[in-house]
Amino acid sequence: MLSMSLCYQSQTLLGCVSILNPNNLNPRYYLCKSRSLKVLSTPPSSVLLNADESGKFSNKFDSSKNHVDSGKNDSFSVSVTPFGYQGTTVGIIGGMSVDATLNFLRKLVELSSQDEQKPIPFLLCSDPILNKELLSYERSLESFKLDSTQIVESLRNKRVFLENSGARCIVMPCNVSHSWYEQVSKGCSVPFLHMADCVAKELKEAKLKPLEAGSPLRIGVLATNATLAAGFYKEKLQNEGFEVILPDRATMEHTVIPAIEALSRKDMEGACNLLRISLQVLLVRAVNFVILASDEMRDVLPHDDPLLKKCIDPMDALARSTIKWVRSSGDNT
Repeated sequence: MLSMSLCYQSQTLLGCVSILNPNNLNPRYYLCKSRSLKVLSTPPSSVLLNADESGKFSNKFDSSKNHVDSGKNDSFSVSVTPFGYQGTTVGIIGGMSVDATLNFLRKLVELSSQDEQKPIPFLLCSDPILNKELLSYERSLESFKLDSTQIVESLRNKRVFLENSGARCIVMPCNVSHSWYEQVSKGCSVPFLHMADCVAKELKEAKLKPLEAGSPLRIGVLATNATLAAGFYKEKLQNEGFEVILPDRATMEHTVIPAIEALSRKDMEGACNLLRISLQVLLVRAVNFVILASDEMRDVLPHDDPLLKKCIDPMDALARSTIKWVRSSGDNT
């Protein structure tokens, strides 16, 4: 599990990484540097607390000493952590890939720092083992047959870890992770934002007009089989009064699934062409916008592609909703 703490303005993120071996419950800890990321935040405490997969804290690493303690079983419970002094700290459960998670962090930092606003403090919990499990689940053509118990348990443990670390709001910048939102959020003591809920509410507030007179407001959803099968986008959008348009079976089999397969082969041109066809199939059905509900599809189209004007990135809605929650909560949360 990777627990990150923000350093001073415009410095590299530092973290303490605990490598978890399924056959060995005693993690090993390393001090590391992540890729450089410009971040605005207040300085953290010098002590980093780590947690095992049960969410219990272990006093293994002290950044003021820059070394790893040698004690084997010095776990202890705490009620107040060095991170908890920020009343609006956001807890982030890392997504299916590091790039997707960093994309959300960039959006959160850039949007919250506009107009000289105070940047938002956050805690990030990212696990490369979980990332691989999520990727495998999303790419499976029959994900509904897979046992997701381990994924749910891992997501819940990370949620508990962030709660215990002082987070006052939890978010998951990952589409497929929301397949288990109900199980992961059950019993959560702080607000847990749902990405599809954020998208649906923003669309409702936009007061869109139907593209065809007399027709209902239509929103398309383009995603993998796993996300579409979970059904949460359809549910949230319908709750706000939208008609939801999903790719039909032929579109999934001949464009969406091949596009994802092309991505796995690093065939970006092929994936881009197939994604364009998928979007156009939905757009001819008079949808107002298409939600690109896939972490992998997000960066396939060039930034200047006209089709992107008709697309919605759920990460944007989640980032804006997170900032809105922080601004409305103030420092009294």
